[in-house]
Amino acid sequence: MIRLVGFAGSLRRGSYNRMLLEAAARAVPSGAALEIFPIDDIPLYNADIENSSGVPHAVATLKDGIRAADGLVIATPEYNNSIPGVAKNVIDWLSRPPSDVPHVLRGKLVALIGATPGGGGTMLAQAAWLPVLRTLRMRLWTGGGPFYVSQAAKSFDDTTLTDPDVEKRLQDYLAAFVDELRRASSASHSDP
Repeated sequence: MIRLVGFAGSLRRGSYNRMLLEAAARAVPSGAALEIFPIDDIPLYNADIENSSGVPHAVATLKDGIRAADGLVIATPEYNNSIPGVAKNVIDWLSRPPSDVPHVLRGKLVALIGATPGGGGTMLAQAAWLPVLRTLRMRLWTGGGPFYVSQAAKSFDDTTLTDPDVEKRLQDYLAAFVDELRRASSASHSDP
């Protein structure tokens, strides 16, 4: 079983990216599962919190999930042509303490997906993730090309993804991501 963990970088209940991640959880191929972790209870990063009480429970739970997962899916909105602050905040917490980075994030294969009401998709936000992922030595999966939904109001209603073409693209994208994770898993098990 290929285990994926995902989070959506938005706090809005009706977020297109939350709906896209939920659609992704339904679209993963047989033999794989995507568990969605909410980020609503993750506070703004503050070293005083970390020093006085350690990593918050919501962060520790997400870290455990990522550590045990084969891959990570981030559904990223695009705010002002970049990464939303709440999404970056999640990664900032996940990288604390630094001694956890090699066990939680380093080498983790990441798929970026995104939806936006605008016409440019989340291309700029996805590009803005590159230095963050590189710094943490995570591996951005690009084999499926970029996946984003432009003019999202045409593809979603108030609760779910409704566009069959986007659903099919999402299924194909996730199938290719899972295939890559299976290949990586087979290669690591066959190494002496």
